[in-house]
Amino acid sequence: MRAIKVSRTGGPDVLESVDVPEPEIGPSDLLVRSEAMGINYIDTYFRSGQYPRPLPYIAGEEGSGVVEVVGSEVTDFTPGDRVAWPFAPGSYAEKVSVPAAVAMAVPDSMRASVAASVLLQGMTAHFLAHTTYPIRSGDTVLVHAGAGGVGLMLTQMATRLGARVITTVSSAEKEKLSREAGAFEVVRYEDFSTRVRELTDGEGVAAVYDGVGAATFDQSLASVRIRGTLALFGAASGPVPPFDPQRLNPAGSVMLTRPTLAHFIRDRDEFEWRAGDVLSAVADGTLTVRIGGEYPLERAADAHRDLEGRVTAGSIVLVP
Repeated sequence: MRAIKVSRTGGPDVLESVDVPEPEIGPSDLLVRSEAMGINYIDTYFRSGQYPRPLPYIAGEEGSGVVEVVGSEVTDFTPGDRVAWPFAPGSYAEKVSVPAAVAMAVPDSMRASVAASVLLQGMTAHFLAHTTYPIRSGDTVLVHAGAGGVGLMLTQMATRLGARVITTVSSAEKEKLSREAGAFEVVRYEDFSTRVRELTDGEGVAAVYDGVGAATFDQSLASVRIRGTLALFGAASGPVPPFDPQRLNPAGSVMLTRPTLAHFIRDRDEFEWRAGDVLSAVADGTLTVRIGGEYPLERAADAHRDLEGRVTAGSIVLVP
């Protein structure tokens, strides 16, 4: 089968299309024929070496497809089921070994590209809005990268919860997409903290949801109200340098957290709650997933370049 292999860390060019044997599955796994593979920033962190991982490895974590074989201990799925998953190492491949514990059934009516890109980003938006800082009606919050996959979904969720959402974007085209998702106001990255203070009569926002990292961190901290929350959930521009926690005091006793999805789906019940909410919202039309690009599997390097170059909007996927 075809797969994308990483033998050394580096830029997108280290993503190599190769022929490899089909994966073997364990008793609690599913062998899935891929229909689409989600592309996320965490894939670039592993590829670049920002997050360590033994080499070589098959890239990718997320996808959707059709079950071909079930392990001997699997009772919830059968061959022929359509499933999606957020965490299965080796997902940039024509066939994937997926732990049944992180698989969710998806309806035949859902596009493969949507199913492949909605769980990781959608559940991230879900835990940010419902748990990291539980949004209350009337809150004003700031969402960075408002036209990205997480940004668009988080804006929709926050708006449904009654929040007034301010987003940051880098272009007029992305501003349009962010407003369509429900953003109250959209600003550019340059001096955004000043604009946020103006839009909140000097108070600041209840929470900043920051997946950008180094480039936005200082202004994010300056945008939070007294006793507000800064949720640093990603590092698209690079990791935040070492930080003196004393800075949180004059900022207004701000609460800073660096959450990750795995800690918010610690058991099957929590996973099914978040994934079920997300998939149900897509199915009933209250959550729209924008697919900004579909790339052939062998063009994984191009997809990573576009993602890191911020030329994409919404979610992007690979297709076999």
